Amino acid sequence: MTLIKSISGIRGTIGGAPGDNLTPIDAVKFAAGYGSWLKTRTSNPTVVIGRDARPSGPMLEQLVISTLQGLGFDVINAGLSTTPTVEMLVPRYTAAGGIILTASHNPEQWNALKLLNEKGEFVSGDDGAEILRLAESTDLDFAEVGDLGTLTACEDGMDWHIDQVLALPSVDVAAVQAAGFKVAIDAVHSSGSVAIPMLLDKLGVAYHNLYPEPHGRFPHNPEPLEQHLGAIIDEVSNGSYDLGIVVDPDVDRLAFIDEKGGMFGEEYTLVVVADYLLSLTPGHVVSNMSSSKALRDLAESKGSTYSPSAVGEVNVVNEMKAKHAVLGGEGNGGIILPELHYGRDALVGIALALTHLAKSGKTMSELRASYPQYYMAKQKIELTPGLDVDGILSTMAGHYSEEELSTIDGVKITWSDRWVHLRKSNTEPIIRIYTEAPSTEEATRLGERFMKEIEELV
Repeated sequence: MTLIKSISGIRGTIGGAPGDNLTPIDAVKFAAGYGSWLKTRTSNPTVVIGRDARPSGPMLEQLVISTLQGLGFDVINAGLSTTPTVEMLVPRYTAAGGIILTASHNPEQWNALKLLNEKGEFVSGDDGAEILRLAESTDLDFAEVGDLGTLTACEDGMDWHIDQVLALPSVDVAAVQAAGFKVAIDAVHSSGSVAIPMLLDKLGVAYHNLYPEPHGRFPHNPEPLEQHLGAIIDEVSNGSYDLGIVVDPDVDRLAFIDEKGGMFGEEYTLVVVADYLLSLTPGHVVSNMSSSKALRDLAESKGSTYSPSAVGEVNVVNEMKAKHAVLGGEGNGGIILPELHYGRDALVGIALALTHLAKSGKTMSELRASYPQYYMAKQKIELTPGLDVDGILSTMAGHYSEEELSTIDGVKITWSDRWVHLRKSNTEPIIRIYTEAPSTEEATRLGERFMKEIEELV
């Protein structure tokens, strides 16, 4: 059982001892730290919260609400919701911040408190560190009885969010309705089991929802990777669907299955959306450094520009803002459309991909075949604790100084048709090695080559 405290929030397994697991005591401490941090930067008394469908969600919801009320905050509770919905509700209600109760792709025994600022964006590293400090502090100031906060239910959060998606000029509702699509849905009995049918109903798309009840008992590992998706792959393979739609429990990661039952690939979720948007208006796009080179190739082929960010959604958003990007995201199926909001959003990704599919006249497999073909491999080297990992990476960068090189997040070396990204772990004495090449075999060999080169330095 595990409790992990980081600058992006607190997550852990439910039950067990305080400080070792995510217990009620830990949830209250962390919510109090977050609320105390908000009080140092604003007089705004409102906070929005929402949760995915995990069985522990209602318990944590009550604890967090009561703690925030005890600090004097008025709480707007979206209840069962998606991460991008809560992100959008914060500015809708001009709130001071928001908390999402979700452990994203982790199994159901996990849960987490993820923290938003007044823009509905994840808090920065510095702010997260201050929240962690306050959570361990005894110098907290709770409200007196006359100043306790109120509780209001937001009952239309996901419906309102979907309406904002459908109002985007780039989403052609009529074209999707006319296409007569039929899709299969795997939303693992969580928030997407409600939100995606709501979206598809408004788009006139027929669907079969494999796991419709939002009870949070996941039917398989909820990370949307091919090895976990046998049921929807088998369902789509029968030939009666145009595609399959897969999301994680809080609906910020999106993967597609093509009409033949083949994996479209999480890395290519961002590519297919970029293909459509950049065809409308050329612009700048961003992904993190461990995402597929296919996005860069596609953007440049359309007269657009690309830049990478360090790994992490906050870093992607910062790079997008700096470069005024029209689209960004991560290779794990995260779509960030700043015209809507600065957060990964599977619902807008679905709407844009369906619009592209309808207007292109192609099948999903035909679209996938039209993109640059790359394949990834991921490896790691375990090191003796105490080794100078930064020094090893610096030496590796020196060895490849004549190549296209980036050191904003570890070391990334890029060639015309492949790359390698070397990153140290923040929690373990290991170096992660991510590679991409025109075939899985080539990507694996590239990773093995760099493993040997690093081992020679140890």
